[in-house]
Amino acid sequence: MFTNKEGDTIPSVSFPIRENNQWSARSTDDIFTNKTVVVFSLPGAFTPTCSSAHLPRYSELAKTFFANGVDEIICISVNDTFVMNAWAADQSTENVSLIPDGNGDFTDAMGLLVDKKELGFGKRSWRYAMLVKNGVIDKMFIEPNKAGDPFEVSDADTMLNYINPNAVKPNAISVLTKPGCEFCAKSKALLTEKGLAFEELILGEHISAIAFRAITNAETYPQVFINGELIGDSEALAAYIG
Repeated sequence: MFTNKEGDTIPSVSFPIRENNQWSARSTDDIFTNKTVVVFSLPGAFTPTCSSAHLPRYSELAKTFFANGVDEIICISVNDTFVMNAWAADQSTENVSLIPDGNGDFTDAMGLLVDKKELGFGKRSWRYAMLVKNGVIDKMFIEPNKAGDPFEVSDADTMLNYINPNAVKPNAISVLTKPGCEFCAKSKALLTEKGLAFEELILGEHISAIAFRAITNAETYPQVFINGELIGDSEALAAYIG
């Protein structure tokens, strides 16, 4: 069993970081002192659950966390700084700080360093999340100690619900567009004007024509989805959001 460290002070560690072709470091004092910080730790950069769900959802909800008193969101993994930098670029995580615990010092001090030798990973972090206030652990969500890579309680929605059960989460908006489409540009401008963040999926770059028709059952562009619901084209979007 892993030990819940709520009420404990964060371990004192310095993380070597490579930025702009220069070596620097971030200490735990710098990260946590006089701040409210959300931390989530995961087995490895570029690994499936970490890349498809864990990190992206914290990134998606980052502004909501900030609006609810969080100063910084930290993702820690037992990877070197070059790997973490490459993962950050791949994931576009400007609102989440990716911290390389390359030697596993922080993770070991947290009592959450585990052996994943059977996967060829060596020592890695168990998956968990915590809320830290001025260097003291306020709340921990540690995944259950069972086989595999459980992902049940350390997710962003669970953490946000702990911080504020009534927090308003952003709509998940996807706009399927075609290059050179004036109606697509109109829809994107409307969403931007309303302050609504969206993901754009471009025909020929992110999605094929066959997939577009299969998903939307439509022939015209754009097609807009909000929270999994197909809203439709630019006129439908304008009517939907007013």
